[in-house]
Parts: sequence; C-alpha cells; structure tokens
Amino acid sequence: MATMEKLSPKYGDMVTILSIDGGGVRGIIPSTILEFLETELQKLDGPDVRLADYFDVIAGTSTGGLVTAMLTAPNKENRPLFAAKDVKQFYKDESCSIFPTRGFIWGWLLKIYAFLRGPKYTGRYLHNRVKELVGDIRLHDLLTNVVIPTYDSHLQQPVIFSTFQARDDVSKDAYLSDVCIGTSAAPTYLPAHYFETKDSFGIPRPFHLIDGGVAANNPTLVAMNEVTKESLNHPEEWVTLRKAKDKRNILVLSLGTGYKTATYKASDVSKWGLLGWLRQKDMVPIVDTFMQSSSDMVDIHSSLLFHTFQSEQNYLRIQENELMGDAASVDISTKENLENLEEIGKELLKKYVSRADFQTGLFEEAYDEGTNGDRLIRFAKELSNERKVRIIARSSADTAQNPVPAP
Repeated sequence: MATMEKLSPKYGDMVTILSIDGGGVRGIIPSTILEFLETELQKLDGPDVRLADYFDVIAGTSTGGLVTAMLTAPNKENRPLFAAKDVKQFYKDESCSIFPTRGFIWGWLLKIYAFLRGPKYTGRYLHNRVKELVGDIRLHDLLTNVVIPTYDSHLQQPVIFSTFQARDDVSKDAYLSDVCIGTSAAPTYLPAHYFETKDSFGIPRPFHLIDGGVAANNPTLVAMNEVTKESLNHPEEWVTLRKAKDKRNILVLSLGTGYKTATYKASDVSKWGLLGWLRQKDMVPIVDTFMQSSSDMVDIHSSLLFHTFQSEQNYLRIQENELMGDAASVDISTKENLENLEEIGKELLKKYVSRADFQTGLFEEAYDEGTNGDRLIRFAKELSNERKVRIIARSSADTAQNPVPAP
C-alpha cells in the first residue's frame, strides 16, 4: 500500500472532524457505518485511501477511543493499522475474549462479585491485546490528530489526551496503549488503569484513569474545543478555521453506539434506594441515565451551534435510539449479539437523518435530507473534494517556494 502524506488543514477550505461514542461491544455499530463511508471514499479516490487521510481530527471515548487508535496508528508502511472493515472484524474476533461469556450461575456470581468486590472482568486480555497491536507507539506518532477523553479518579477531573497537547507537553505524549486502556476502564466492568509519564524535566506525572465516558461519552464538543484551542495556539496551521467567523467551514460526523430503550416511571423511581439505582432487570439505571443524558446534551448543543450559523448540513449525528435486549448491553459478546449489532448498523444507514428538536429535546426525522446512507455518500464527496483542494494548494505552495528556473 502506498504511503500518503496527511495534508495540513491550512491548504484546505474545511476542517474535518470524526467523533465516536463509547459503548463496549456496541462499537460494532459505528464501525459498520465507518466501513460504509470508507468504501464510498475508495470508490472516489482508489482502494488505498483510509479515513485518516480525510479527517483532521478523529475523537473517541472508551470503545470509540479503541476505534480511533485502530484507524490512526501507523503500521510498518506508515499507513493506518486497520481499514474500517477490519475494525468491525476486530470486534467480532476479540469481543468474546475481552468480555468472556459465562454460564447462568457463573454470570450471576460475577455480577455479585462486581457489586461487592471488584470489576466484572480482569481486563488482562484487552490490555495485552492492545499492547500487542500498538506496541510503543505514542500519541505524536499517529497519522492524524486524535482526541481521547479519560477521567482521573485521583484528581477527580477529566483528562484529555490529544496529539495537540502531546506536541506541546511531553508529559501528555503517552503510549497509545495506556490511553486506550485508560479510556475504556468502565467502572464495574474493567479495572482502573495507572501509569506514569515524565515531563520535560524528567519529573514523573501519574495518571489514575477510568472510562472517559463518565466525562464525555460523546466526545464531539471536546474535539471541537481542542481544535479551537489549537487554532489559537498555532494559527498558521489552522488559518482555514480562523478566516471565517462561523462554522460553515467545519465538517463534523458524530457516531453513537446506541441507546437503551428502558424507561422508568417516577412512581417506581421514587421507591429506589442505592440498590435500585444500581440494578433494574439487568440494567444500571444511574449509569445509563448519566451516559445517555450527557451524550444527548452534546448532540443538542452541537446541533444548535450549527443551526445558529445556518450550516446544519455540515453536522451529521447518527445514533440508534431503540436498542432492546442483549443489543443494549455493553458486554454481551455472543456471536448472535455481535451479528445483530452489525445488522443494526446497516439498518441505521437506511433510516432518515434525524435532528434534535431544541424545544422538546426529542429527535425528529429530517425527511428532506434523505437517509443516513445518502448523507454519508454526500459527505464522502465533500471529503474527497476537500482532499483534492489541499493537494492542489500544496502543489501550488511548493511551486511558489521552489520555482522552476528559466532555461
């Protein structure tokens, strides 16, 4: 596969951002959608192109952070370690080892243990597999900019790992494996992750990380904020963003991993104590409520932002709001459930684009915009055109700096 240079946004007309939510094995849903998008890009620009060639920033939380790593970590040819179709296959191949399926009795014993003593899974397989895949790759080595939220349980505050910060602060240039393990350390499911880096003076900096989903399960706004800060710190590289006063030159694709459809009446919730909020029919209402409301608020805020600047077409959120049964779980790794999650991703492509109603907070279908698949095809054309603009602009800049001498 040919090596391709990632062109700076300073040569383009748009800044492009991809964001992927957390959600355990439900990461198959956005992976299926990304496979569709990458296939459309390959139809336009050839079989060797990858998503990292088109997005200035790829952001991911928890399982989305793992997807981000797979799409941006370089292989020996300095190309992405995984094509989008391979990411989906990774979930199919590895989920049953990361979240091993137990029999009925063992399953209940694990739930009791997770409630009383420790996480449901040791995380050893996931940790070893991640380290095996990305080795000693650090954030500054990645093929495009990334933003991966985590949460430091000792400091009690979010910690954002990004290639932007890694370039300016050596203590944030962590091993990609540590960042992936940290952002996916979901409370009650996987153990917290501790590691240290060193600052420019050699002084250790400790991190006590748990799942980034407790702070930003939908990392869209975190990614936009990181880009905004970077444009202030390095305006020469982000002149495309700074030359406009609105959001018409930002293109954002935000992918969810689906919601549980469980609803709770006030008459029932009012009777719950600690145990009630922690367990209801194989659900964890307190966690589900926090995660879902956080993701929705980010989507509503992002939608309103683009609406305000009359650029709704530049923001696309794809999310399944009606997950049921095993599909709603983050750790049921049976073959049947994983295949069902893939089908849910495919069905999402056939559904109409939906947007949040700013008054009610409910999501309504935008029939005039077509299906999510239709919109992704248009996105692919816009991403392809943006890449061509950058290639031409870069070529012109090189010619201006190194003019051909007259004969």
